[in-house]
Amino acid sequence: MPKPSRARDATPSPEDAVRARLTLARKWSYRLLGTVVIPRGSQELDEELSGRLDALCALLHEEPFRATAVEQLGADLVGLGHLGKAGLRCTTEVLGKGLLALPEFQPVERYAERVALAVGALGVGFTAASTESVLSQQEGMQKSLLKAVRDANWNLRESEARFNEVVTSSTNGVLIVDLDGRLLQVNAAIGQILGSTSDELTGVPLLDLIQPGFTDMLREALADLAAGATERVRQSQRLLRKDGESARVTLTASLLRGADDKPMHFVVVVEDGTELALLQGELKRQALHDVLTGLPNRQFFTTQLEIALRKCDPEHGITVFHLDLDAFGMLRDTFGGRVVERLLQHVTQRLKALLADEKVMIARFGGDEFGVLVENTATTPGIDAVMRGINDDLGLEPTYVDGHGLAVSVSAGVVHRPAADSEPLDVLRSAERALRRAKKGRRGQWELFHAGQDAEERRDDALAVAMPSAWEDGEITVRYRPVVDLVGGVVSGVEAALHWDRPDAGELGHDRCAELAEQTGLILPLGEWALRVAAGQSVWWRQRGQFDRALAMRLTAHQSADADLVSRVVGVLDQVGLPTDQLMISVPGSVLPMADAADNVAVLTRMGVLTAIDDFGLGPLDFGLLASDLPVRAVRVARGLVESRSPYVAALLPLLRERGVSVAVDGITSAEQAEWWRAAGASFATGAHFGVARAAGEFLEGLQPR
Repeated sequence: MPKPSRARDATPSPEDAVRARLTLARKWSYRLLGTVVIPRGSQELDEELSGRLDALCALLHEEPFRATAVEQLGADLVGLGHLGKAGLRCTTEVLGKGLLALPEFQPVERYAERVALAVGALGVGFTAASTESVLSQQEGMQKSLLKAVRDANWNLRESEARFNEVVTSSTNGVLIVDLDGRLLQVNAAIGQILGSTSDELTGVPLLDLIQPGFTDMLREALADLAAGATERVRQSQRLLRKDGESARVTLTASLLRGADDKPMHFVVVVEDGTELALLQGELKRQALHDVLTGLPNRQFFTTQLEIALRKCDPEHGITVFHLDLDAFGMLRDTFGGRVVERLLQHVTQRLKALLADEKVMIARFGGDEFGVLVENTATTPGIDAVMRGINDDLGLEPTYVDGHGLAVSVSAGVVHRPAADSEPLDVLRSAERALRRAKKGRRGQWELFHAGQDAEERRDDALAVAMPSAWEDGEITVRYRPVVDLVGGVVSGVEAALHWDRPDAGELGHDRCAELAEQTGLILPLGEWALRVAAGQSVWWRQRGQFDRALAMRLTAHQSADADLVSRVVGVLDQVGLPTDQLMISVPGSVLPMADAADNVAVLTRMGVLTAIDDFGLGPLDFGLLASDLPVRAVRVARGLVESRSPYVAALLPLLRERGVSVAVDGITSAEQAEWWRAAGASFATGAHFGVARAAGEFLEGLQPR
């Protein structure tokens, strides 16, 4: 059985990927050499960072994503030299932007979250390794301090000079604290952390510098040090600055003993973690927010939705909007990425302004999609008012970007007052399904989610996804029904139709099968297979002299605009040997404005295939067909108009006959109905009155002209 064709991914060439990585590695090297001192030449550092970038890119492509491996890469960066906070900030800036610009990480929305997590993991790994390095240095320094104090009995002045040199040059705060907890000596670094001078700090109790709530923890640790219960204490602490603010620090304390091994002083080393905490907070924020608009991303929105569902006002509840900008792809293709990015930023600001009076969260889901969570109150406007305000603002008042006046309409799927115990993902899926309904053939509309309607759509989806296996198992077959000449009353052709015989679940006819297959794209291989089966059956009948009339096939919109339609038809006809003038293919009238569909009809007609238009009589396209040069041989009146015996269509039939176009009607259920349409000028008909679709073996037996 033929398999569905797969779209080809537009992936960059290996040479482009290597070139882009090398450029990013050189930029990284250049920025680092201009920021910190690294004991390496430019070329050597280029090669070193290129290898590390290759390893990082490989981990970003790896499934599942391993943050620990990226952390190890961050830890390895410490080996380059004394990068410090400046080097880490430079690295995160270069990689945070540069990775998302690489061709191999396109589209951006697919990799943005993973790149943000990777940059965060690099920072975590670097920080941990840097801390460990500093800790090792601190341990070495403490040992030096211990040795210096023990030797101070015979050369105190020399020992003090050596100690002062060490603590003065340290970027960490160093405090000498007596056994009663008062500061005896401090270096300049701790003064910078606390915003005080060394003189102001000398003599102050250490515990007076600790934020309330953290003092007991440090008091107990110092007591354990003095008692010999532990050799070193390391804590995360909060120190009080002179301006009243608190400084987040890592505090390491050890006990300094004299030559007689008795406790003399505490040595406390303070590492300022404020900037690191701010950097980590910013990385976390970036992981939960959209880079372009600054709005929360889908992950953050989902988390807040879960909270809102549990805590919302039971009387008013919440409302979730899934917004989508109409014709966004057209704008992007016409004006380019920079213009639409600025348009997205404009939409973001307008949504914030329009909903400023509500308790609301606005998020960007990616591309041209936004999420809006409104916690309703008694004064919250209705859904219609909200959507009308958004579309009036964005659609009636264009914004100018690079000289282009841009206005967009917005479609939306809305979930209003979901149950408090609803799962956030279920609410978002419901909003997305409602959005799909709103955009079906329309623009600038909104659709409210209804549980009953959703259940029906879920059943349809279940049928659609089950079709491939049903086809494989032989449940889907091709059936045939007669096409009758209304004037002569004889069978003038046969129409092939899909039929799904579901075990224990009833049967589905052609229209339903085609509708379901259209949803998933299965209609392309399934339709080609149906044409091959029906054309082969027609040839078989001809070879045996049983039936030599034309074969008719109806196509869906997707099939009609298929770029490979002509090659599919030619391939089938060549394979089975059916003449082109013995095949009639009809397409929906709604696809004629599409260039691909119109081209397919024209090419098939030039090949000799008979072509027809379905659903005639439903709108202004009828007059376009009458005035066009499209070389169709027949039109089929829409079934609903056949049942109502539309006088509008009947008035158009003489015009069609003047152009040499035959008229067919479907859904004829009685002789009286058939006679009415014959008198109106219709040439051919199908329907239950002439015979239902049957299996090939039963078709000839049921041919009874009426």
